[in-house]
Amino acid sequence: MSESPVAGEASLALEDPHYRAAVVDLLGAIAYGEISAFERLAEDARMAPTLEDKVAIGSMASTEFGHVSMLLERLTALGADPYAAMAPFREPIDLFHAHTAPADWYESLIKAYVGDGMAADFYREIAAYLDTRTRDLIVASLTDAGQSRFVVDRVRSGIAADPRLGGRLALWGRRLMGEALTQAQRVAAERDALSALLAGGVDRPGLDLAAIGRMFSRITELHAARMDELGLDS
Repeated sequence: MSESPVAGEASLALEDPHYRAAVVDLLGAIAYGEISAFERLAEDARMAPTLEDKVAIGSMASTEFGHVSMLLERLTALGADPYAAMAPFREPIDLFHAHTAPADWYESLIKAYVGDGMAADFYREIAAYLDTRTRDLIVASLTDAGQSRFVVDRVRSGIAADPRLGGRLALWGRRLMGEALTQAQRVAAERDALSALLAGGVDRPGLDLAAIGRMFSRITELHAARMDELGLDS
């Protein structure tokens, strides 16, 4: 049986060791991010005011962890040690969460929706420069199965009950944006393979400084849209 065009595309791209290293880095970062999100959401469930809220947050945590296995399987298929691939991202991701520990239930909801959403936007932007198979895997690993609607409903209801809450949560959302952008830029700059990926190669277009600026502008615009959906100023 002949190789499919998509499989052929992936095989050709992965013959480039620099491209393969970038894919391993990216999948490692996403996989550890999913594990970290799972841990954080499970912890946040303790702050949930009702059993319904606990179940909803638990479902979100389960979804995050459910994405991990396919990422680890793909890393193994690429000949990489999945745990070694995740290791470089443990410190920066843990540091981000340490700097953005929510003080209460509503801050945890904003972080789950805004913080995780910005991380997903960043990874999707980079995935656009990958072979189709890898891109599709990354996009699938970043889906939330619709649970974000729960966050929007809870935050809007909270603001309706206490309008002062909106101002505090808007400031929290801005802080999350700043921390998330700083983390994303640091990861892209410190990992040589990812920097090379963004610069182009293996018949893929690269990003110059202006294009990278536009990428982060798009991420900022998506953040503003999320904040607006929550009823918060960005």
